[in-house]
Amino acid sequence: MHLLCFCRICGKVALQAISRADVAKKTVEKRPFLAASARTLRCMPVFLLTWSFVSCQLQTSRPETGMEYARLFDLEGSKAIVYSPFDHTADTLEITRPLRSIVCMSSSYIGFLDALGCDSVVTAVSGLNYVADPEVRSHAVDVGYDAALDYETILKLKPDLLVTYAVSAAEPPYLQKLRELGIRTAVIHEHLESHPLSRAEYIKFFGLLTGKSHEADSLFCAIRDRYQAMVTKTDCPRKILINIPYADQWYIPGGDNYMTRLIRDAGGEVLGAVPGQVQSSVISVEKAFEYAQDADCWLNPGWCSTKDQLKSVHPLFADFPVIEKPVWNNTKQTTPGGGNAFWETGPVCPDMILKDLRAILDGQEVPMTYYFPLE
Repeated sequence: MHLLCFCRICGKVALQAISRADVAKKTVEKRPFLAASARTLRCMPVFLLTWSFVSCQLQTSRPETGMEYARLFDLEGSKAIVYSPFDHTADTLEITRPLRSIVCMSSSYIGFLDALGCDSVVTAVSGLNYVADPEVRSHAVDVGYDAALDYETILKLKPDLLVTYAVSAAEPPYLQKLRELGIRTAVIHEHLESHPLSRAEYIKFFGLLTGKSHEADSLFCAIRDRYQAMVTKTDCPRKILINIPYADQWYIPGGDNYMTRLIRDAGGEVLGAVPGQVQSSVISVEKAFEYAQDADCWLNPGWCSTKDQLKSVHPLFADFPVIEKPVWNNTKQTTPGGGNAFWETGPVCPDMILKDLRAILDGQEVPMTYYFPLE
């Protein structure tokens, strides 16, 4: 499934009051591979907020890594060390040769491999309909979702590695089953990194897998430099209303959340974001109406592609002053099955997301990669 839509995304929004099992079924900041229902465009905002709930608890409590931004993995020669954000444990993966067959349980992994020119090694995915990469869609097979994995197909493929994610410290039953069948697995937590460049740095992890560590280092440096060159510092940020209600809950990402950081670096301020907090908070529609009085722009309005659709979500929306101002959604590149390139290639291209957001907040009319305006 895609962590992109995690209702498993899309970087993430389930409340702590919801059990992690429920989160895994209903939510997905980022992954087209969680549950089929989690793969709809309507789920994306929720995914982003949910993952941030889990991610805020451990990242400062473990030793520094050798990575520039990433907090939940490290590289030592031919070894990758992955740190759990749930129980502080570390797992080591040793790569002795470039891998030629990888099963990706999140579409964001496809984005990293494609950036390295290695999308051909993606032999299977979870949720093929949600994959945006046309090359991968043409040759990869679908192995289903964690709760109903197609073990027979995976065994026939004989992959070098299956890469997946976790939603809690409890190991998913399917991982134990895969190991019993002799399938090598790796669990990474890129979706729980809160800084855009932390996520992008996972290209180094995939560089190790594919024997392209040098290329990965160079690509990350270029991404980092482009991103940093576009960061906007301002004393008068544009005020942003973000998201729409999901299941009657309106999630606002925290001040240190992945999406909030992107918007802040573009010169914006997410209204209602709690400073110093990664996890999302919930507001009422009435509170959002208050924010809408001051908002200069409305971003990421869920499944809506027109302002008329947005007004139909709630009777009050037609009276939101911001609806007469720019409204932009990050669903420009979607698949018929409900996938979204924002969550597939966005993690490895935060500079492209930032470029879009800068243009939106500055009022520039330039070609967009991930965003389009609602009319």
